Amino acid sequence: MTEPNPKSESRSTKSPLQAPKGTRDFYPKDCAWRQYIVDAWRRVSIRNGFEQVDGPIFELLDLYKVKSGEGIVSELFHFQDRGERDLAIRPEFTPTLARMVAAQANSLPKPIKWFCTPNLCRAEKPQRGRLREFWQWNADVLGSDLAIADAEVIFVAVDFLQEMGLSPQQVRVKISHRQTVRHILSKLGVIDEKMDDAFALLDRRDKVEPIEFTNGAAKLGLDPDRVARFDQICRMKYAAGNLQAMRETIGIGDELSDIEALDKELISFGISEWCEYDLGIVRGLAYYTGTVFELHERTGVERAMAGGGRYDKLIEMFGGPATPAVGFGMGDVVLSNVLMDKGLMPEDVTPRADAFIFGATDLGATKVAALTAQLRRAGLHARFSYKTTRNAGKLLKDAATAKARYAIILDDGVEGGIVQVKNMATGEQVEAQISDLASGLWSH
Repeated sequence: MTEPNPKSESRSTKSPLQAPKGTRDFYPKDCAWRQYIVDAWRRVSIRNGFEQVDGPIFELLDLYKVKSGEGIVSELFHFQDRGERDLAIRPEFTPTLARMVAAQANSLPKPIKWFCTPNLCRAEKPQRGRLREFWQWNADVLGSDLAIADAEVIFVAVDFLQEMGLSPQQVRVKISHRQTVRHILSKLGVIDEKMDDAFALLDRRDKVEPIEFTNGAAKLGLDPDRVARFDQICRMKYAAGNLQAMRETIGIGDELSDIEALDKELISFGISEWCEYDLGIVRGLAYYTGTVFELHERTGVERAMAGGGRYDKLIEMFGGPATPAVGFGMGDVVLSNVLMDKGLMPEDVTPRADAFIFGATDLGATKVAALTAQLRRAGLHARFSYKTTRNAGKLLKDAATAKARYAIILDDGVEGGIVQVKNMATGEQVEAQISDLASGLWSH
C-alpha cells in the first residue's frame, strides 16, 4: 500500500477524472493490505481489553472548535447542510470520543477502555507520511489518573509493533511529561507568561535551524548560559528503567516524580527497552496535561508513527464530569511506509480461496453452480470459473491465481457424486465424494 506518486499522477490515464489529491485508490491488493493492518489493530486492542466504538463521519464544526479553537477551521473539510448548519468531516476522533463519554459519563463503568479505527480527512498539503484521507487507530483509557494507565496504552502500542514484527532496535517510544518539563523550564528561568511559547519552541525543535531555535530560546528571557542549558536538556535522551542519568544531568529530584511513577510501570509491563525519555517531546496540542509520547522509526526517515498522551481536562470541556484520560493515535500511512521499508508487509494478503471449482466436461459444467453454493453455505470460500473452455490446464492456472488451496474438477463422475480434488500446494490429486467435501477435506 503506497502513497500517491506525483510522477505517476502526471501520466494521465484515458479518463480525465482522477482521485482527489492526497487520497488513495484501494485496488483489491491495496485494500487487502489496509485490512491486514486494521485487523491487527483490532486484534491487539481486544486482547488488551479494549472495546470498539465509532461515531459519525461528520460532526458539528463547533465540536472541533471546542477542542482546538477557531484556527482548526482552515485544516478541515467543512460545509453547510441544507439546514445551514456548519458541519465538518472528522479530522480526528478524540472530540467525538469526548462528546460520547460526556453524554453518558455517569453510566459508563470505569475505567473506560475504548478503541476505534476510523477513516479521517484533513485539508492539508499532502506530503510523505501525511495524506488528506487516512485510517487511524485510537486507543484510550478514561477514568484513571494512575501511571499504570499511561503505561498500559504505551504497552498496547508496543504490543502492536511486536505483532507486526518490529523491534526496539527499529522503533523507539519517546516519552516526556508536560509537568516535568514545566518544572525544568521554570528552574531555568522561564516565567509562566512565556511557558506556552517555550512549549511551542520545544515542539518545533527538529523543524527549525539551530540558530532559529537559539534565538527563540533567547526570546524566552534566558541568558546565553541558560539558552545553552535549555538546548542541552531538550535534546538529550535518557533510557527508561534508569533515571539516575536524568537526575544527574538535569540536577533535579522531586520534579521527576511523575516520570518515576511511569518508569516503574513500564518496567513492570516489560517494555522499558522500547522506551526512552526525551524532554523535547511536548506534543503540539494544548490539551495534553501530563505524559506525552511519540513512536519514531529510529533512522528518522519518517514522521512519528504514533503519538498521544494524557488529557485530563478534555471531557470537562465537552460538558462532562472531571474524567482523567490517556490515549494515542496511529495512522496507517507512516506505518505502511515503515513496514514496507523494513520488509515486514507481506507481499500478498488477499484472502485465499478454499476451493476453485470448474467443469472439465459438459456434464460437470452443469453442476458447478450447485457445488459452489453448497460449499459456500458450509462457510467455505469457494470460487468458480466463468470460462466455457474445457482446457484443465488453463483452469488450474486460474485456481492458482485465486490462491486456492484446492481445485475441484467436475467431470462425468459427478453424476455418481464423485469429483477430482487437486491439492494446489503438493499437486496431489484424489477422488472424493461430494458429500465429504464440506466436512472433511479442509482439515488436511
